[in-house]
Amino acid sequence: MIRFFYSLHSLFFIGSFLFADLPKPPDTLPFIVGERLEYDLKWGFFPVGSAKMEVLAKDPSMPNGSLLIRFKVRTNSFADNFYKVRTSIVSTVDSSFTRSLYYEKSQHEGSTTRNITVSYDYDKGEAVYTQNNDSPIRTSIPGPVFDPLSIAYYFRLFPLQPDTEAHIPTCDGKKFRQIVVRAGKKEKLKLPLGKVIAISTIPSLENLGGVFNKSPNGLLKVWYSADHRKLPVRISSKVVVGRFTATLVSAFPPLDI
Repeated sequence: MIRFFYSLHSLFFIGSFLFADLPKPPDTLPFIVGERLEYDLKWGFFPVGSAKMEVLAKDPSMPNGSLLIRFKVRTNSFADNFYKVRTSIVSTVDSSFTRSLYYEKSQHEGSTTRNITVSYDYDKGEAVYTQNNDSPIRTSIPGPVFDPLSIAYYFRLFPLQPDTEAHIPTCDGKKFRQIVVRAGKKEKLKLPLGKVIAISTIPSLENLGGVFNKSPNGLLKVWYSADHRKLPVRISSKVVVGRFTATLVSAFPPLDI
């Protein structure tokens, strides 16, 4: 149960790195302020919680009205008895969606409470990671990077092609890495919202940390809708603690099916 939620962030965000370079985003974004995606979470056959991803209003305190993106996850009453989770993550991205500017995480999971911030200083070429009242950690970054949340939205800006392989740079404040991801073929999925055509992606687990590097037969797959919005509609992972899934159950604007 503990490692289920430890790796949940990887399910949503690490499974989204599908472009070797950082091409210029299109003028019109495939998501709007107010977009909301809600997921049911299961561990095996057991419902254990819910998650929500939202595009919030532009932040007037940041340069050029930068976008705010939020991810929230919480366990249900059943899972609270074993491992209570109430975690929220907010990412700030520049208005042209070419790089992350700021990342903050309020983590309440079991007995763990952390408040994490990451600021990206491109003039100095570094990311500055701060946890609670600890001393800052500085990590070199070679150029524009995305944090673990914003990368899921950056991915949606460009065409998703079956049978391709690529890399993309990301930094969580403590480590810079390139993740290799392979896209599969189109599939028809049955969701609570209806049937949808989606494309699966599989990241190379040897490049992932956390629970995945402890799972010799681990498998992580993320399916994206094969339309212009490229919504993450299902995530499945098999790791040392079992299999868990996140399924899209609500979308605004509605999913085109």
